[in-house]
Amino acid sequence: MKLQGAVAIITGSSSGVGAATARLLAGKGCNVVINYSRSAAAADQVAEDCRALGAEALVCQADVSQDTDCRRMVNEALGKWSRVDILVNNAGTTKFVQHGNLEGLSAEDFQHIYGVNVIGPFQMTRAASEAMKNSGNAAVVNVASIAGVKGVGSSIAYAASKGALITMTQSLARVLGPEIRVNAVCPGFITGDWLSEGMGKENYEASKAFLEAKTPLQATCTPESVAESILGFIEGHSIVTGQHLVLDGGHLLL
Repeated sequence: MKLQGAVAIITGSSSGVGAATARLLAGKGCNVVINYSRSAAAADQVAEDCRALGAEALVCQADVSQDTDCRRMVNEALGKWSRVDILVNNAGTTKFVQHGNLEGLSAEDFQHIYGVNVIGPFQMTRAASEAMKNSGNAAVVNVASIAGVKGVGSSIAYAASKGALITMTQSLARVLGPEIRVNAVCPGFITGDWLSEGMGKENYEASKAFLEAKTPLQATCTPESVAESILGFIEGHSIVTGQHLVLDGGHLLL
């Protein structure tokens, strides 16, 4: 895909993987929509970073679990650039609960997590699909997780939601081809504040040290390394759709 002058919507892009993806795409000449739900100042900074790289950027507050917000965000992008070529469904949420603590999750927890992690990507894809079909070479990349492959992670609800996102990636790929390719990345442990704060610093450091000692590549994901794989699905892999790629340094091989 030619990225110069293309338009990308990256949900949850005020920090972490979303922010790294926005910067990487902006550096390739892609105009970007920076989406946030609460962190306005952080989103503005990411937008400034992207503009400094020579791209145009639009900051949009939206909750992807709300269909009206999804449609509004797409319409704002179309109002500014009259096109949408790329959608990165990165926004996500969780509740940190030990898997053995079945009483630690309520129906409301599942509904909230699924609302952002599964319904959100569906609604964003639906809202953008008509415009993306006119692109000529459009790509959707869903940010799932190794949790959806291995049944691990911050909680059973989170793992189940990411498994559902992987399955939905296949379903959407079937119905949106040939105009739109739909794929997913499944990161393992990603370094950064989100996981550190959720796990607690001691557990975070212990897990990071274990993975960096025991996995074949002796490495964990960074937001930037995940962004590189997202870019791979966007810029290359022209014959690939409906696939998920595990990014884990070889964790699944243990």
